[in-house]
Amino acid sequence: MDQQPEAEAGAEVIQEPPLTAGTAGTAGALDRRAELSEFLRTRRARLKPEDVGLPMFGRHRRVPGLRREELAQLAGVSVAYYTRLEQGNGRNVSAEVLDAIARALRLNAAEHAHLTHLAKPKAHKKKPSARPQQVRGALRQLIDTLDGIPAYVTGRRSDILVWNRMAAAVFGDWSELPAQDRNWARMVFLRPDYRDLYIDWDQKAADIVSHLRMDAGCHPDDPQLSALVGELSVKSEEFRRLWATHDVKEKSHGVKRMRHPLVGDLTLSFESFGLPDDPEQSLITYHAEPGSPSADALRLLASWGTDATRAPTATP
Repeated sequence: MDQQPEAEAGAEVIQEPPLTAGTAGTAGALDRRAELSEFLRTRRARLKPEDVGLPMFGRHRRVPGLRREELAQLAGVSVAYYTRLEQGNGRNVSAEVLDAIARALRLNAAEHAHLTHLAKPKAHKKKPSARPQQVRGALRQLIDTLDGIPAYVTGRRSDILVWNRMAAAVFGDWSELPAQDRNWARMVFLRPDYRDLYIDWDQKAADIVSHLRMDAGCHPDDPQLSALVGELSVKSEEFRRLWATHDVKEKSHGVKRMRHPLVGDLTLSFESFGLPDDPEQSLITYHAEPGSPSADALRLLASWGTDATRAPTATP
């Protein structure tokens, strides 16, 4: 397509009102158009002309990051076409154009997938069921046999579905919580004991929000997810700030540092395994480096058995 100038050179023409972190559509669902619009704006704002090999003209720019015409030039589409997309109109956009825009914005794999979910949702995608999420019996048995290894299964919206005795010893006895509160986002943002548990709480909080953003891209019509986002936006200023960044990422492994109320500091590596028969569920395991103080601490927690769940982290 031919390039077309915007109404004013270098100016941002915003025809829609500013969008808030908890923008919702009908029936309690998140507004997919608003999500697409804000995601593209925030990705564009983080890039500078010099980041993508464009000349920097003038010292004062009226917009953060790249201008729309600069991004359109990089993606090889007209300014008018890109503007419509950034205003949330992703109808009839091709996969090739989305790929070009993703390259221009330098999106990672998770961000590229998120953009595709928002711009081209799968037709007739079944809404998430309101029924409780189920975990296969054999998987429950497997988790129970992981002696000395904290393990649990998460589902949609970062819900914790099942866990073993060692997970309870490390994170607290989730069986003492109401089912709706067995949710990583609620625990991390609304419970002071989890703020104390995670030494790198800021990183844990950012990871949780990034995961919820991915979930929202796949299921914008999930009313329970919309309600969760609304609740956390009202109750937590930190959640509102992180949600507004529109950051998305997938983290399949890493290291968490914790300060356990019974055994002190723990450094544990985690692995996340997506379940092939249910892509909305993941098995998460934690382990310590052999011979390390953290490995000794895990063995101590295992020896205490159910007594270890009486730590302050288990108090609702």
